[in-house]
Amino acid sequence: MKAAKKAQEPICDANGVFSAYSEELGKVEAELLNLFESSAFMIPAIGHHIVSSGGKRLRPLFLILSAELCGYSGYDRIVLASIIEAIHTASLLHDDVVDMAELRRGQPTAHSIWGNQIAVLVGDFLYSNALRVAVNQESQKIMEALSEATTRMTEGELLQLSRIGDPEVKEVEYLAIISAKTGALISAACRIGAILGGKGRRYEEALSSFGMKTGMAFQMADDILDYMSEESEIGKKLGKDLDEGKITMPLIHLLQVCNDVEQKEVRKLLTGHDGGMANEHRLQRLGFLFRKYSVIDESMKRARGLVEEAKEAIKIFEPSPSREALICLSDYALHRSS
Repeated sequence: MKAAKKAQEPICDANGVFSAYSEELGKVEAELLNLFESSAFMIPAIGHHIVSSGGKRLRPLFLILSAELCGYSGYDRIVLASIIEAIHTASLLHDDVVDMAELRRGQPTAHSIWGNQIAVLVGDFLYSNALRVAVNQESQKIMEALSEATTRMTEGELLQLSRIGDPEVKEVEYLAIISAKTGALISAACRIGAILGGKGRRYEEALSSFGMKTGMAFQMADDILDYMSEESEIGKKLGKDLDEGKITMPLIHLLQVCNDVEQKEVRKLLTGHDGGMANEHRLQRLGFLFRKYSVIDESMKRARGLVEEAKEAIKIFEPSPSREALICLSDYALHRSS
């Protein structure tokens, strides 16, 4: 059988993981398109636009691997993985409107093509349709995991919006934001895998913790990439977070370590009291200070620490190709370019 074949072929890198599960992820994409089915023609049109734009389908893969780790290989893992991806996609549709983003994975965002109203309503449709299909699982625990994740994702975005351009954001607040907006859904994906496998609460909690820590590391690494990558690599404008006033780990750490004069300067840059300096020049100045205080390296150490905590959480599982694949995906947070 296919599962036995995979068990005989250890996966040792993230690309290997994605390649080995390409068939499953293809099925997830097909189910995702089903969730866009509607007589309102804009909904499937946007669905095809989003799916054709690509994406790793990382969150579905976490669910599939977690289910496999817990001994489950039925088709429900594909359906639920598509629901996880639909919830993620709905959040991106809304986020792009809020952030006025023009690009997503190097392609025009839905709202830039169809307009804000349609993009928001399609996001609403996708949220509700995904949860409607999830109800068919007739699992209270699965519905609790999904509803908690969607609630926390919205809270995380609102928390971040409430602190836009605020240099007083502390690390603990930042961690609360990224745990909600990114960690919560990956945590739910991993937990649902354990629920499908019927492994019991201890294993559900272990995988939930793994997903939370890995999700937080992914978001932290993404925030760091915003200051060190080229637009062609990450599919969005360099320094976009700075332009939007988002206070992330590099800025929080810089404010902790720079001298008083520099701290005042950074605060002016973040609050817009810098005489109307162009974003490019603000990035150049911050880049100099980042290098002076090794801010990027220190921020990556924080992300690396989260990954190590994630790996520790799933040590209660016996070594297996599925566990190794999850560990590879966790490491992928620190080494990807997009």
